[in-house]
Amino acid sequence: MERALVEQARAGDAHAFEELVRRRIDTVYRTAVGILGEPADARDATQEAFIAAWRQLPSLRDADRFDAWLRRITVNSCRMILRRRRVVREIAMPQGDGGLSGRFLPPPDLAAIHFDDAFEQLPVEQRALLLEHHLDGRSVAEMAAAHGVPAGTVKSRLFTARRALERALAEADR
Repeated sequence: MERALVEQARAGDAHAFEELVRRRIDTVYRTAVGILGEPADARDATQEAFIAAWRQLPSLRDADRFDAWLRRITVNSCRMILRRRRVVREIAMPQGDGGLSGRFLPPPDLAAIHFDDAFEQLPVEQRALLLEHHLDGRSVAEMAAAHGVPAGTVKSRLFTARRALERALAEADR
């Protein structure tokens, strides 16, 4: 069923592609928000990923590898947004506190801030891998099959990503 849907979309069937998008939009968005940390940027990355997927669909060689192919497109869309973020934007702020005096803002959750900062220091591929395993709940075997690599490779990459996150968290705590 799924392979047939991908094949129909590859042949230019917009309705088949819409169904593929409907089935995967939540996963793509979760991955993007996990990598980027900003819902608005994640929505942009999700949209850009599906536009790129539609345009590049005829070049997909193996319909059974659609999910891995879409994941790579999603990660690349996130990379492009991260590059755009490097452009510094100045926003004029009113003098003083604008009458808010902090009473409407909850105190920041420092642990969450440290984690977010540490997570942002990881390379995009490591972020995506951790999200796929821990947020999406995909097993090592599922990830290995989707990425076309041995399970040991997935385990090694997860171990490396977790260690990098631990180091970044330790630095953030200092």
